[in-house]
Amino acid sequence: MHRYGVREVERLLRLPRSTIRALIDAGFVSPARGPRNAWLFSFQDLIVLRTAQALADARVAPKRITRSMKELRRHLPEAMPLSGLSIGAVGDRVVVREGSRRWQAESGQYLLAFEGDPARGALSVIERKTDWYEKALALEDQDPEAALEAYRQAVAADPKLVDGHVNRGWLLHEAGRLEEAERAYREGIEACGDDALLLYNHGVLHVDMGRKDEAAQAYEAALRARPGFADCHYNLALLCEELDRPREAIRHMARYRRLTGARPD
Repeated sequence: MHRYGVREVERLLRLPRSTIRALIDAGFVSPARGPRNAWLFSFQDLIVLRTAQALADARVAPKRITRSMKELRRHLPEAMPLSGLSIGAVGDRVVVREGSRRWQAESGQYLLAFEGDPARGALSVIERKTDWYEKALALEDQDPEAALEAYRQAVAADPKLVDGHVNRGWLLHEAGRLEEAERAYREGIEACGDDALLLYNHGVLHVDMGRKDEAAQAYEAALRARPGFADCHYNLALLCEELDRPREAIRHMARYRRLTGARPD
């Protein structure tokens, strides 16, 4: 069974490390340990992590999320089913769609089949066919330049492919090609709207370019899109200190600590 490292999980699920750590601390998943005690996640772990975060963002009650995740884990396959999965909140219930079937996560009870798209805000997990995006992921470590070209092809084919824009901008940023990275993020935001991770990465880029006011605006926009984005609260708290905005710095640092359980220094 394939195992995923933390970096892969961050990329695939578009979750910051602090959120992954918080979901582990909350008991939603118990990843295995690999070399140097590194976390190793299963396919089931990925589904549970992403679903728990999506349901939290949808303001499902924490106790219901916990119960649903425990039961969901019992029913999940060890690998991606060919039919794909769709998991989301329907009213106050967590419902899983697997092919033509759907079932309640808390009870495991199968419900009547339905057609059409999942309820608004549902998390869809569907197998991707091998495409430019998949090629880009595979090329990142061994040939970053080829990966960039593959990401360019991927977003050209699907302009709303958020992950493609995020990863392309990140690779350009890492390579020190800051102006190109900025264009990549702006193109992504224009095509995909106010995606929290795109906005957050754009904020990090602004910081590295010395544009502190623009960075603060990008972080604030990211938090409007995802109020529970812990890493964004942390970065904005530090930035507000530099911008002589102490009250905002205190507020965002307090929010970060509540979200992650971090203790004051």
